[in-house]
Amino acid sequence: MDFRARKAALPQFQMTAMMDVVFLLLCFFVTSSVFSQWEYEVDLTLPTARSATSSTRLPGEIILNVSRDGTVTVNQRAFRGEALEALLRQVAGYLPGQPITIRADAETAYADFMRVVDACHLAGIANVSLATAPGAAPAATPPPAPEARP
Repeated sequence: MDFRARKAALPQFQMTAMMDVVFLLLCFFVTSSVFSQWEYEVDLTLPTARSATSSTRLPGEIILNVSRDGTVTVNQRAFRGEALEALLRQVAGYLPGQPITIRADAETAYADFMRVVDACHLAGIANVSLATAPGAAPAATPPPAPEARP
């Protein structure tokens, strides 16, 4: 029998596995940041507001881009009418409380904008925010002076 004392093996840190995990996390975050930038690259001129602030995008936030002609773009896909309502109902069914941001062009007709807001309301989505660009609001034009009566 061998009664010699054996040296206990010291625990070792596995660097290879750690590097693999860090590399996968890096790939995930780079890819997700590229996809989030695509939504903001849609050619829209946002209306300005003095109270506008830069907001950070919430995880999983859906951005609805409303163009001048009333077309709604979500994730590089155009939606109109019932297709948009069906998409929003599906989102509300799977993810209650899902944040939605509406980015409408400054030249979008009010009826088109309200159609998108109404579709969100009918789908049961209450967490809706509106995007504006920071800047000075246009000055209000004074009312016309009353005409002098003789």
